Parts: sequence; C-alpha cells; structure tokens
Amino acid sequence: MKFTVERAVLIKALAHVQSVVERRNTIPILANVLLSAQEDGALRLTATDMEIAVVEDVPGVQVARPGRTTAPAATLYEIVRKLPEGARVELDHAGGEAPLKLRAGRFNTDLQVLPVEDFPSMTEGKLPHHFSLGAGQVRDLVDRTRFAISTEETRYYLNGIYLHAADSDGTKVLRAVATDGHRLARFEEPLPDGAAGIPGVIVPRKTVVELRKLAEETQEAVEIHLSDTKIRFDLGPVHLTSKLIDGTFPEYDRVIPRGNDKVLRVRKKEFAEAVGRVAAISSERSRPVKLSLDRDRLLLSASSAEQGQAQEELDAEVVRYDAAPIEIGFQARYLNDITDQIGEQVEFRFADGSAPTLVMDAEKPEALYVLMPMRV
Repeated sequence: MKFTVERAVLIKALAHVQSVVERRNTIPILANVLLSAQEDGALRLTATDMEIAVVEDVPGVQVARPGRTTAPAATLYEIVRKLPEGARVELDHAGGEAPLKLRAGRFNTDLQVLPVEDFPSMTEGKLPHHFSLGAGQVRDLVDRTRFAISTEETRYYLNGIYLHAADSDGTKVLRAVATDGHRLARFEEPLPDGAAGIPGVIVPRKTVVELRKLAEETQEAVEIHLSDTKIRFDLGPVHLTSKLIDGTFPEYDRVIPRGNDKVLRVRKKEFAEAVGRVAAISSERSRPVKLSLDRDRLLLSASSAEQGQAQEELDAEVVRYDAAPIEIGFQARYLNDITDQIGEQVEFRFADGSAPTLVMDAEKPEALYVLMPMRV
C-alpha cells in the first residue's frame, strides 16, 4: 500500500476516527486505525472500540499502490498533527510485518503495524429502519437532553438517550429522553418519513458525544439506519456505527407531572445569573438553592454553615397562581443545566414544595424538563 495525501485532509479524518479509540485497552489491535487504499483512489479510515466504529472516506488521495494495513491511531494522529501546514504526507507499507513508512518533506518515521486480519468488523449486519434528520435537528435532540444522562453504571439502561417514535397530543413525533433519576429531559422533533415503525432504542453516552462532535461540522442531512441492536449515522463521508444499550428504558411518562397548576415565568439570563450568585455562598455542590414563590415575587436563597446566607429577588411573570407561598429547593447545577438549554424565558410549573416541578421553554413547547426537589 502506498498513497500521498494533504496533511489538512488527513488530520481532519484522523481526528474523527482516533477519538473513539480507548487509550487503555487489553486488545492491542483496538489501538490501531485501519487504512484501506483502493484502486479507484479512495482512502478509507476505520477505528473501533468494539462498541462504536467510525469509518471515514478521505478525498483527494493519490493512491500509487492499493492495499490495507493498520497503524497506531494516537501516534499517527500526533505525528500528522505536528507536521507543518501544507505538508504532503506519504504513507508506504510493503506488506506483511514490514513497518509503515511515513514521509513528509525531510521528516520520515516508521510505525509498527498489526495484522489486518485481527481488526474487528462492527459495521456488518442489516439495519432495516432508515430515516433522515437535518444536522440542526440532531444537534437539538442531543443538546437538549444529554446533560441528564445518568453516569451511574449500575443503572446502565439510563446511560444513554432513549430515541423513539411517540404521539404528542395527536401529532407523531421523534422523541429523545434522558434521565438520571434527579432530572428528566425530553425533546421532540416532527416524525421524519421512515421513522414511524422504529423500535425504541437507547443510544449510549459515548456515541452521543461522538455524534454531537460530527454533527457540528456539517449542515447536510444526517442519514440514520437502525435495528434493535445497532444504529448508524451517516454524516457525509463519515459513518458512525454503534451498538445500542441492551435494556429497557423506564416508563418516563409516569414521572412527568400533569396537574402542576402554579405557573410563573422568569427571564432565563437573569434567573441563571442569580442562581450562580446565591449558590456561590456554599462550596458544597449538592447544597440546594431555595425558590420562595409568592403571588408577586420570586426569591432565590442559599445558605452555608461557614459563610452565612445569600439571597436575591427577581421579577417574575405570574401566569397562574392562587395559593399560599411555596418554598422549594433544587441543586444549583441541575437548575443551570436546564436553563442552559432554554431560550429567553423559563416557565416553571409547580404543585407544591415537595412534588416534581415541570420546567419548560416558554417559546419552545417541544422541550420539557422535570426536576426533583431537594429538602430545604
């Protein structure tokens, strides 16, 4: 195998594929990237950790001798990254156990290879369901929900985003849901053609992270193929294939409150900044910020045994409130995670000081969040 390619083209593709490679693993071949140079001048890079695989077709390659080999992904990426801009990179492998020779200008090095036959394939198998989403829609589905993905490995079925077709007040939607038991995030888009019969699937956290990075770089439609066990995202020349979490996502509808009848709206920027200020009184991340709600005001407060108390009063638009004052506490980080996803106005829907609270974007009803209160 022998080919030449521009550094800028190669580094972009290597950045995509090497990011799925685990730095520490017990299977040496999983630290390598598979390079396949085709007779028609195409170059394909593949990397996998046996849970995710990223395949990228690289344009603008001059293939002198077709072939395949593997090379250490992190080392190859670091070398190419440190080459000067505008450099042309030549990769030459004579076959067998011979090293992969890399040349760029006056620089040259040898990289040890591992047998191509040892490289696992994760991209095989049928994916019968297919639909497409705009890149912006993919970014929204991820951004509005991923912060609520659980990091508790024992509850593995919460370690991803639950993607499924649903009915929302008579409208068919594609819905993404994530929860860690303390908060729940739900976001939906109009159901795309081809998605009506999809199974409900749980897309793992690592896959969500890689998908978001790739979706940032494109404005084109993202093609999505899936089965009960696997999902593939096609983003132009990049193909991200992932196993799905083998588990049952909880019946999240049961925790979404329906009868919260006390509604107020606050400006997102003012609210988020006030939460940050009052929460700064305590160094304990789990200390709650207390919301004291009366008919004509919203008071935020927090306390610390070492530093005392901080409070700030905010103007709030009371949409519906005809009850006694409420005091309810939430972890500041959870409040900020949610308000980060909301536009200009946050809508709170309360029942009482101990019941789950509904948080919504006043301008985007397709985004919905649930927060469990803390004792204050």
